[in-house]
Amino acid sequence: MKNIINVAIQVLPRSSTKGTYELVDIAIEIIQKSGLKYRVCPFETVVEGYYDEVMGLVKDIQEAVYAHGADEIITNMKIQTRNNQDVFIEDKMNKYE
Repeated sequence: MKNIINVAIQVLPRSSTKGTYELVDIAIEIIQKSGLKYRVCPFETVVEGYYDEVMGLVKDIQEAVYAHGADEIITNMKIQTRNNQDVFIEDKMNKYE
């Protein structure tokens, strides 16, 4: 996978001591600090980058959310790739902005 891809990441943490939104905010903070292009949406955050970068980010998100008090995390992902072509967020969103 040598092209830029899009991945929609939805993190659904559960904790006996922390609120769900508080933990989701941690996940979004990790995405913001990653340096990758992203767009926060109501149910998920779309991230743009190379496959290995984005998968590494998913790992970082899970580790951070656990470190901040999650007991369990369900992570849903949707991955868009193209054969020998990059996928950009703007290609899908420009006409709506």
